[in-house]
Amino acid sequence: MKGFGIHTSLWAMNWTKEGAELAVAEAQKYPLDFIEIALLDPPAVDTAHTRKLLEAANMPAVASLGLPEECWASVRPDAAIDFLDVALEKTAEIGALALSGVVYGGIGERTGFPPTERELDNVARVLQTAAKRAKALGLELGIEPVNRYETHLLNTGWQAADMIDRVGAENMFIHLDTYHMNIEEKGAANGILAARDHLKYIHLSESDRGVPGAGTCDWDEIFVAMAAIGFTGGLAMESFINLPPQIASGLSVWRPVADSAEQVMQDGLPFLRNKAIQYGLISK
Repeated sequence: MKGFGIHTSLWAMNWTKEGAELAVAEAQKYPLDFIEIALLDPPAVDTAHTRKLLEAANMPAVASLGLPEECWASVRPDAAIDFLDVALEKTAEIGALALSGVVYGGIGERTGFPPTERELDNVARVLQTAAKRAKALGLELGIEPVNRYETHLLNTGWQAADMIDRVGAENMFIHLDTYHMNIEEKGAANGILAARDHLKYIHLSESDRGVPGAGTCDWDEIFVAMAAIGFTGGLAMESFINLPPQIASGLSVWRPVADSAEQVMQDGLPFLRNKAIQYGLISK
């Protein structure tokens, strides 16, 4: 997880054979160091097909997901453990480096109350088991705090750091997202500083999830904070264009946030790469 990458949902949210072929082919058109695959339905993924595609493209990958409702870790820990076990096996089989995302819960999981100790204990137990399985498979396991409208469990960098300290697994890391940070943190730099001991991955997503540089995220604050902590992990651009209804609903994306995938790549990617070069996070 080094350098610049892209979340392949820009081209294909459902990782079918056709979706995989489209996303890998499109990603190869740009100067990218890795791709992030949305592993939303792990049992359905043809891992041999995906691995062959990635190896032919010489493209490293990271997988990510959110748990389906029937497997929410806070209330159904055993089901979550079983789901993540399959997801981790699939992640290893495609040759990816890590599994990350909302692996501790669901996108849209809210009780209307702050997380209880029982919920957090359940999440920690699930993550301990998943991290152990990930380590056996040679994988890292990331957790992504997301905004209050998508979960009540982990919303900030410090909450993610507390959870990793609670779990105590050396192969776990924090995965931040600038879209969520723009809502939840008292300044993006504070979130980055709070997560610094475990931060290895970050989604670079605009305030409306559209074209980076065309919204209200303070990109100079974000990049100067990453430079200040000596960040050397993965920088993954994440923008959403065509989402299946169930994902659009969970993310509350009700309108187009960019004209096209081409606009995101041709305007947003150079903007972010130039910022990363400016602050010394990547070389030219």
